[in-house]
Formats: sequence, structure tokens, C-alpha cells
Amino acid sequence: MALIDLFLSRAVKRGRLTLTHHNGKTRTFGTPDPAFPDVAIRFMDSRVAGEIVRNPALAAGETYMNGRLTVEGDDVRQLVELLTANDKWEDGAQRLNPSLAVRAFGAVKHRVDRINMERRSKKNVAHHYDLSGKLYELFLDADRQYSCAYYTDPSNSLEKAQADKKAHIAAKLALKPGHKVLDIGCGWGGLALYLHEKTGAEVLGVTLSEEQLKVARARAEAAGVADKVRFELIDYRRVEGQFDRIVSVGMFEHVGPPQYRTFFTKCRDLLTPDGVMLMHTIGRLNGPGVTDDWTTKYIFPGGYNPALSEIVRANEGLRFFLTDVEVLRCHYGWTLDEWYDRAMAARDEIVALYDERFFRMWTFYLAGAGAAFRNGGLCNYQVQLTRSRLSVPVTRDYMFEEERRLRG
Repeated sequence: MALIDLFLSRAVKRGRLTLTHHNGKTRTFGTPDPAFPDVAIRFMDSRVAGEIVRNPALAAGETYMNGRLTVEGDDVRQLVELLTANDKWEDGAQRLNPSLAVRAFGAVKHRVDRINMERRSKKNVAHHYDLSGKLYELFLDADRQYSCAYYTDPSNSLEKAQADKKAHIAAKLALKPGHKVLDIGCGWGGLALYLHEKTGAEVLGVTLSEEQLKVARARAEAAGVADKVRFELIDYRRVEGQFDRIVSVGMFEHVGPPQYRTFFTKCRDLLTPDGVMLMHTIGRLNGPGVTDDWTTKYIFPGGYNPALSEIVRANEGLRFFLTDVEVLRCHYGWTLDEWYDRAMAARDEIVALYDERFFRMWTFYLAGAGAAFRNGGLCNYQVQLTRSRLSVPVTRDYMFEEERRLRG
């Protein structure tokens, strides 16, 4: 039996995968199961099988985006779902892990890549966030919220879930009239504009993306609030002043573990004595690890999703009160499914912006990320920190009350 056949026979138990090799020979793996998809794939050349066996995390994405692995119906999410649903994080099998040698090399490489000093941080951000603004318009909601939405009901629209996410975060910030807010990693400005609109707070948003900065400033000007909601192209390490509140959504994944202590020390120094910080980040359910090779190479260079233990350890000794932690287990999976559906519907426009290879790369990214939350070991953490033990009420009732007001 070829190594790839042995690999797939172990990887697919439920559901059915039909593989056509480059020479026309066909093999079928698994058993039909109504809860699992049936998927047919084809290897277009003789090297695909060996590459996937040696490092499935890298080669599956590369061969798909380069057209060397094709999926019948061109729905790569079905393939990713079949493989990951047979290898759920909670079951502990991890059949899709690369070899020990590959993991050992990758661990060293990723630890070096995660040293995100200022110049490298800006370069890494530009790689992803300075893509065409039209691309993001095609699959995000109208407010361009490029982070996990908050589904009070899984059947809610993406637009409602993203609006509810902003209300959920704003409620945890416990904002008061006259507060000054720092938004670290402000994206296209949607959250900063929302916080000002709903509470009157003055907001400074900082980003390393020149494209995001242009859009955010234009939005503030169009809304007539550019004097109250400002945006700057600056690294968080260079921010000065004092802020009553700090919010950071979807940015901590780009900080890198070597800089965690620097990040939290800087945030604490920027907060007023009664200050409150809310950080929303993708996280890993296991302990510390590494980012897969394909994601760091093509999507998020220098990116890393922290374990909760790494977040906590980075705060120890800083006299920062960890006042609330929420774990969002399913929300990002639902968010990514919606982004994937919208990207698939906009295939012609995305191909026109870039090409077929980019479209396959992008949809593989969205499909794989969605599966990592649905079947893998990723979640989202919302972590609230304060400088004083009495900066926020001692029960969580205030969050629910304010969230209801904002959503009402």
C-alpha cells in the first residue's frame, strides 16, 4: 500500500474520501455517514502524495492553491471538514500532525519568526492587511469587522453578529462620559467609531496598515467626528499619553510571545489608575505551541495564537488585575463559514483582482481556519484587565445591563 493510502486510511474513518491518483488509479477511504461529507479529490502529478505525507499541514494547502490537488465541485471546505471532523481536538488523535522531525524543525523556526520587532511587525501586517480594500469588501460585513463575531443566536446574520460583538466589547469596557480610549490594532475604524457614537468617548486608533489607516480616517471625516476619533500609523510601543480605557481586538495574535511582557507592560503604563483594558484574541485550547507552516508562509507571517497560560504568565508581577475571562468556543467558526460563503460567491471578482491561485489560497485559508474552531484546538478569549481592584463592579451584572442597552 502506498504511504498516502495508508495515511488516508488512518485519517478518514467516517464519511468517504475518493482519491484519483495521477495515473488514474482510484482508492476510496472511510465509510458513508450522513453526518460527514463525501469528497472526491485528484492528484495531478506524482509528487503530490509524497509531499502531503511528509508535511500535510504545508503541502495540502500548497498543492491545492497551485492546482496540483483538485477537489470535485471546487469546495475545499468539504475536504477540510471531512479530515478535521475525523480528527477532533477533544478526541486527542491528531492523525494529521506532521512528522516529529518536521515539528521539531518548525518549532525552532517559528520561535525565531515570532520575534516581532517594530520593522518586522509592520512588514508582517502589510503582507495581509494591505491587500486590496475591494477584497475585504467582498466577504466582510459593511463595517469591515475582521474578527470573530458574537452570535447570540447561530441563525443571526453576519451583520447582526458583528454589531452584537461591538456591543459586547463596549459593555465590558464600562465606559463613562469623557473617557479617552486607545484602540490598539484599530483595523478600518469600525469599533472606534462605534464607541464614540454610543458613548461619546474620544478614541485614538493605532494601526500598522497604511491601507486600513486611509479608510479609517476617511470614515471619521465622513462622519464629521475626525476631531474626536483619530487614527495614527504607529506601533503600540510608541504610543504616549494616558487613557481611561484600552481595547484591542484581533491584534494580539501578531504580537509574538517574546513581546507579550512588553505589550502588557506598555498597556498598564498607558492606563489611568482606574483604567480598564479589554483584549479579544484568538487562542489555543492546548498549551503553548506553534503556528502551522502554511499559515505563517502565506497568510500571517509572524502570527501566533496564544494559550491562556501564556497570557496569564505575561501579566504576572505587573500588578494588573485579571478581572474577567470569557471563552468563545463556536463563534469564530460560524463567522468564518459566512466569510467563506461570501468569498465563494465573489469568486469572479476575487480572481479579477488577483488570480485563480490567490482565490484558492484565500478560500483554503478561510476553510481551514473555520475548521480549526469547529473541530480543532482554537477558540477566542476576551480578557479584561484593570489597574485597580475596584475599577469595575464586583459582579458581572453591569456588562449584561449595558449590553442590553447598546443592543436595544
